[in-house]
Amino acid sequence: MRILFSSVPQHGHLLPLFPLARAFQERGHDVAVLTAAGMAPVVAEQGLGHLAAGPLPDVLFAEVARRTGADPASAPTPESVAEFFAGTRVDLTADEALTAAAGFGPDLVVAELCDYVGPLVAAAAGVPVATLAFGPPLPDMFTEAMEALARTRYEARGVTWRERTWLLDTWPSSMRADGWQRPEGWLPLRPEAFRVPGAVKGDGLAVSGRPRVLVTFGTWFGDPAKLGPLLRALAALDVDVVVTLGLAAQAEEFGVDHERVRFVGFTPMDELLDGVDVVVTHGGAGTTAAALLKGVPLVVLPQGADQFFQAERVAAAAVGVALEPAAQTAEKVVEAVRRVLEDASIRENVVTVAKEIAGMPDAHEVAAQLEAGL
Repeated sequence: MRILFSSVPQHGHLLPLFPLARAFQERGHDVAVLTAAGMAPVVAEQGLGHLAAGPLPDVLFAEVARRTGADPASAPTPESVAEFFAGTRVDLTADEALTAAAGFGPDLVVAELCDYVGPLVAAAAGVPVATLAFGPPLPDMFTEAMEALARTRYEARGVTWRERTWLLDTWPSSMRADGWQRPEGWLPLRPEAFRVPGAVKGDGLAVSGRPRVLVTFGTWFGDPAKLGPLLRALAALDVDVVVTLGLAAQAEEFGVDHERVRFVGFTPMDELLDGVDVVVTHGGAGTTAAALLKGVPLVVLPQGADQFFQAERVAAAAVGVALEPAAQTAEKVVEAVRRVLEDASIRENVVTVAKEIAGMPDAHEVAAQLEAGL
């Protein structure tokens, strides 16, 4: 069979698709990934085919700002989020995507939750869609706004909206909000920490005997002006601090003692988490899931997008501490890190969640379920 994976061209959206894509490929299927040309190196590292369509997020954000004046990343509202994912991105990507996908001829499309281009391709081709969710469920006000706007884009292209057939859910059940109900077509899928197949892990960081704190704000939210004071405060603790740089920042921009704080470039999370005692993070879904499955507690400092939803669930499950923006001072962050290091109940809770995640069906098992349903 020919399986097409489709994603918004951002690491946090794209990377969670890779374990299932690799599983389908290892099971003998033809696999391709539909996303912007600028993500080609990331796709190539996975050994997967790539169908290029649409621009990168910088172009999409600029166009959303031109159309509406809104910033869906730092100030998400149902309207601005819908415009980014289901309006502007579809407008600037759909034609290329439909052309590229027609040449591939998919039998199944697997699209991440915020991608409305893959489902458009599937509807045009008359094939089913499996939607991969990579965090707690979004509030209805967001999903309803995105779907309503996407429907108008489909209609404008003469394509009839089709409901998804499966929802592939990577979020552990014990961390769901009260009242959650299993949707139709629900299939649990074990999340994986991002890795590059065949890559040899580095020698890692020297073991000092001190707790290790990983500070990672993903590829877009690591603003040196924001993180610099936090890193200086953390460096005063008796801990080792490791910081990811994201895609734009440089180590010299942070103004810290580089003997106490080590910076690393983009590194697979599977490798970064080795030997880590606490993760201080913006709360991206991929980072949160990776820490949980590795049994590492979190200090979550949400900055925007869907990060507030992850933060709320981390706090509710007591697998870490979450601080709202007004409380994200250097002193409060240090206090939160100390609490996570010293509170045995938090560490017990996150180990329990890690065991739950380990028991979820893996990518090969889910691929087999999808094969059987086609």
